[in-house]
Amino acid sequence: MHAKKSLFVLLLAVGLLSSCSVSKSAMKDRKTIDGYWLLKSVTYTGAQGNFKSQLFNDAPSNCFEGSSWYFRNNNSTGSYVLANSADCGPEERFIRWSILERDGMNSQLQFKFVDDRYKDISGSQGYRLDIASLSESRMRLESKVSVEGTPVTVVYEFIKNE
Repeated sequence: MHAKKSLFVLLLAVGLLSSCSVSKSAMKDRKTIDGYWLLKSVTYTGAQGNFKSQLFNDAPSNCFEGSSWYFRNNNSTGSYVLANSADCGPEERFIRWSILERDGMNSQLQFKFVDDRYKDISGSQGYRLDIASLSESRMRLESKVSVEGTPVTVVYEFIKNE
């Protein structure tokens, strides 16, 4: 009887570990994203005209151009600081991030806001951005939104900042 109980506990532990594992692809993306990045530009595709947007319920898009981002792979934490101008707050914003894989679709970088001790301050609400392209030196993230019923893609172009 003791052997059956031990086998059950072992199988349960293996099942839990395998359900929490990260795929090789996601691990590779996480390692590539790890480090310091500069958000070089925020652009919009899919519609004509000028756009005024508030990104991540935080600040206008012009504050994000030139912002500094940090992603730490080993504990899924990070932060960003907006570009330095009178319209943009200089304080550091802390995030917890991960990679979400989707069958037949681009993986996504997802993040939520946390405090400086990495406790959730967003009520478990967060953001997902499609990883359109990713290399050791460049990252292109996209999010699809609707503006007055017209689909628009917000494009975030990052360069690695070593």
